Amino acid sequence: MTDRYAVIGNPIAHSKSPLIHAEFARQTGQDLNYTSLLAPLDAFARCVREFQAAGGKGLNVTVPFKQEAWKLATRLTPRAELAQAVNTLKFEGEAILGDNTDGAGLVRDISANLGFAIQGKRILLMGAGGAARGVILPLLEQRPALFAIANRTPARAHELARLFLPHGELCSGDYASLAGQHFDLVINATSSSLHDELPPLPDKVFASGSLAYDMMYGKGLTPFLQFAQTNGAAQLADGLGMLVEQAAESFFLWRGVRPDTRPVMAMLKSL
Repeated sequence: MTDRYAVIGNPIAHSKSPLIHAEFARQTGQDLNYTSLLAPLDAFARCVREFQAAGGKGLNVTVPFKQEAWKLATRLTPRAELAQAVNTLKFEGEAILGDNTDGAGLVRDISANLGFAIQGKRILLMGAGGAARGVILPLLEQRPALFAIANRTPARAHELARLFLPHGELCSGDYASLAGQHFDLVINATSSSLHDELPPLPDKVFASGSLAYDMMYGKGLTPFLQFAQTNGAAQLADGLGMLVEQAAESFFLWRGVRPDTRPVMAMLKSL
């Protein structure tokens, strides 16, 4: 019987995950079917349980359910436990294993695909939700010179900084606190691009030679990347590479096979 997987979120129609995993399955000869699942904002757990009860093997979790998925999992990998956010669920009988592959996917895309060395750089991470939580530890492990977290609600940024303090020094605050500071790597982990909005960044936040990275992806530049392009960023990237790389990590967790991401990224860029 063909194994069933899906990506669950709200909204979800824009997701390229079904196409990515179909390519991974074809490439590796795995017998699986991967679809998308729109969950009502107040019924995430019910949708997961229904998919599991119907024989589903695993789910990718996207906006805005990553922290709910962390609470729902009955067992967590160390990186998911620390992040308090889950983007990958693996069903093991009645049990649910929760993992977070976002950080590994982001770091691999930035360092291997984009050729940008994170070590010794000044990082600004925008946002304090599930997307941000999942990438902090892998970024800290690259030993940046400075790591700042900015959020519209500064208390949430401070909370994240305290949570990860044992793993590296972080500073935190609202966007106004960034005035006069310059960063080599600016990452948008907010959902602003989904709503065609822009976080209130100071216009001189991008250092010479900097990379602006938006975790969201779509046709054309997001509002954040448009802003970065006109305010000094040397390199722009959306989250398509991260999406493919974190998907490969999920696929490995589910199937024990690591697919080659390069042809899948090339295929997506040609669409």
